[in-house]
Amino acid sequence: MSAKKIPQVIFFNRWPHQEGQKLIRANQRVNVKRLDWDAPDKENWPILRNMHGYQISSARQELPKKYHVSKEFLDHSPDLLAVSADGAGYDTVDVDACTEAGVIVVNQSGANKEAVAEHVLAMFLCLSKRIVETDRALRRDRLWHRNDFIGNDLFGKTVGVIGLGKIGTRLCELCVSLFDVKVLAYDPYLTRDQIIARGATEASLSELLKLSDFVTVNCPLTGETRGMIDSAALGQMKSTAYFVTTARGGIHDEQALVQALKCGSIKGAGVDVWEDEPPATNHPLLELDNVVLTMHTGGITKEARQNAGIWAAEQWETIFRCERPPRLINPDAWPVFKKRFGEILC
Repeated sequence: MSAKKIPQVIFFNRWPHQEGQKLIRANQRVNVKRLDWDAPDKENWPILRNMHGYQISSARQELPKKYHVSKEFLDHSPDLLAVSADGAGYDTVDVDACTEAGVIVVNQSGANKEAVAEHVLAMFLCLSKRIVETDRALRRDRLWHRNDFIGNDLFGKTVGVIGLGKIGTRLCELCVSLFDVKVLAYDPYLTRDQIIARGATEASLSELLKLSDFVTVNCPLTGETRGMIDSAALGQMKSTAYFVTTARGGIHDEQALVQALKCGSIKGAGVDVWEDEPPATNHPLLELDNVVLTMHTGGITKEARQNAGIWAAEQWETIFRCERPPRLINPDAWPVFKKRFGEILC
């Protein structure tokens, strides 16, 4: 099936990467329009009302709330057929509301897997080698001895991966090949055989927390995962263990993590994602030396952005040929989407 009308795709402020933008603008079968989220509503909403595709930022606190895809947003955009998130995350999209409306949702899962997996590994090494702590001490004064900063090797340890998707799997490959670690994985959406095929050993969440020397969160933020790493979960970890998250703020309880670090129930933490992004300058995690902190930069290397931009453009071409896209989040919406595609564009 092919479209007869020219599909209209909009995005706010920036495409994930200029190479992807060039690619989709070169496609004469798709009309692309850039909007500014600071523009008056009277300029944006008439265009949004008539769009067929929405390339949406996955940064939930960067994109104004009114431009998140909610049921209300969908009511204002009756011809919308598909939503494509810039990255792997799709926090700015109500997937259930889209499915109910026959709107498909896709993401660019895997585009930044190398970037995020490397970021996690970098945090493991910074924490275990105490690199950030020694950097701070060296800049601050000379009231220390180098033996105050004895670290640990990563080699031969146990790494617990919560969420064995593309990023978790790539991290598993790196850890096993480089450091001969044992990887425990908790992922209720994979079978035991699938987990084994990805190089890990299946474990319950409790087993993973109790046995791992390093725990990393690499799953999406959902109703099931929100608040999953709370004080009880952190309390199951070894006092010598490190906690790292590059997933989404809200999966871990920030105040519980602060308390775990202060009382020594875990040894250190690496945090790339926050409930509020960026966090307040007086956030208590910023006061602790046994943490490595970044500002949701794990997945935004130049290479990852280029992948995401190109993949998004290619996926739109697939969608507007009415062919099933490779990274479909809500497959239940596909039959209704095909019917609506024919009614709206053909």
